[in-house]
Amino acid sequence: MIESIQDFPVLNDRSIYLACRLSKKDKSIPQKFALVSVPTRRLPRFIILPSKTAEKHIILLEDIIRFCLPHIFSFFGYDTFSSHIIKVTRDAEIDIDNDISTSLIQKIEKGLKNRKKGKPVRFVFDKAIDPALLTYLVRRMGLQQKDNLIPGGRIHNFVDFMNFPESVFTQKNLRKKPFIHPALKNVTSVNKVILKKDVLLNLPYHSFDSVIDLLREAAIDPDVVSIKITCYRLADRSKIINTLTNAVRNGKMVTVVLELRARFDEEANLEWKEELEEAGAKVLLGVPHMKIHAKLCLIKKKVNNRIIHYGFVSTGNLNEKTAKVYGDTCLLTSDRNIMADVNRIFNYLEQPKSRIQLLFECNTLMVSPTSMRSQLVQLISKETKAAKEKRPASIILKLNSLSDELLIAQLYEAAKAGVDIKLIIRGIFCMFTENKKFKIPVQAISIVDEYLEHARVMIFHNGGKEKVFISSADWMVRNIDHRVEVACPIFEKNIQQELKDILQIQLKDNIKARILDNKLSNQYVNPRNTKKIRSQVETYNYLYRKAQ
Repeated sequence: MIESIQDFPVLNDRSIYLACRLSKKDKSIPQKFALVSVPTRRLPRFIILPSKTAEKHIILLEDIIRFCLPHIFSFFGYDTFSSHIIKVTRDAEIDIDNDISTSLIQKIEKGLKNRKKGKPVRFVFDKAIDPALLTYLVRRMGLQQKDNLIPGGRIHNFVDFMNFPESVFTQKNLRKKPFIHPALKNVTSVNKVILKKDVLLNLPYHSFDSVIDLLREAAIDPDVVSIKITCYRLADRSKIINTLTNAVRNGKMVTVVLELRARFDEEANLEWKEELEEAGAKVLLGVPHMKIHAKLCLIKKKVNNRIIHYGFVSTGNLNEKTAKVYGDTCLLTSDRNIMADVNRIFNYLEQPKSRIQLLFECNTLMVSPTSMRSQLVQLISKETKAAKEKRPASIILKLNSLSDELLIAQLYEAAKAGVDIKLIIRGIFCMFTENKKFKIPVQAISIVDEYLEHARVMIFHNGGKEKVFISSADWMVRNIDHRVEVACPIFEKNIQQELKDILQIQLKDNIKARILDNKLSNQYVNPRNTKKIRSQVETYNYLYRKAQ
């Protein structure tokens, strides 16, 4: 009963509430306002009711509460009730103070507690809500009209539809199962294959089990001396963690760079830190004021007094759950030049205050925050110069987000010179694609489909000797200048061709692709009379055929 309490209750972030108005028809008692928390974290949002044959009747949890309002508030004697859904989104930033006497762990623990009371940055409500009740809520919560007050529909938190009761569906289109990469199919050892040649996993089409198998083999291989790995977001019951703790038990030196500041995964990562340290692993907590976003693994093996390095560079998290729905690439490799740079990065992460020079010494990988920006500028400039000299020049970029002003300015100059630029950007996009000064219009699309397009791939024509990269970094200031990120070159021609083929399939998507233009209209690509191409389906078929 929110009018009778001095301090307005703290509304939980991402939870829904029924804002209720209680009144009496004869107006013999004054109206009252109340809030009811909808307990979707304890109970299912959708409840199946007794139904006729061949029918399924479902009611929302909040509608059951609505139906029962006369019983809930029977004590007060009201006979008229109205209720509408409201939701608050709070500031999720964790403020890491500069108190040097406090450890990073203590700061994050304090930040997690404060996050629950973070400043409301968005207030969403049913647009049919009683105006007097809305005004009252806005005032009691200390919101201003200029704040993000967003009127919406009757139902909120559509994320709950992910848990819609499966039993109501008589027919379901089952998601196609991932399959083993052909190079790793029916082999006795993943590691032996990687020591001979590079293998590129295209997730979620290829199975993530190959990554787990690689680590499992390393954990029990008597010749393996150490395993070093970066972890950003892990699955709830992580097989990666199980494998690493098993490696410790088998006498391996295990170093895990655990990013405690991975947003919304901070608490889970604190728990993983404790479990790893109890097992005997060395846990590094990253670099002050900089997130470790690169996805790297370095396995050190000693054979006949000779040290061999192998491992992987990935665009996605080491999370077997999201690996089933995130489109990512993971290069399994023993390439000496790549692994030498990965080793330099881990040596830096172990002593970040004194060994920053190691990042500048990376010769093969592009690394943020030291060299990636300048190298990207050089690659774009080379294409611009070629176009000005009337030579073939092209750039294909697949990113989650493109917002870095300096790199966008470089792309503008390239477009003016006549470089053929094709972009696949799923999320934030801050670039004009149409300009009278562009000799060739920039083609830009966004693909949102069954799988989350999460991979970053870059292809530069480079005078016919194409340079192909996979990367953990988007083209954003935070990634290029304020995180440890890696872009890895692809050297093997067959893998280069595979990535090019997949990007060409995506550029031809006319079912789930939307056009990114100056108007931000996000119109779907019109298939017209051409063959309909849904790129994720075509990519699965393309890779599946290669696996047979």
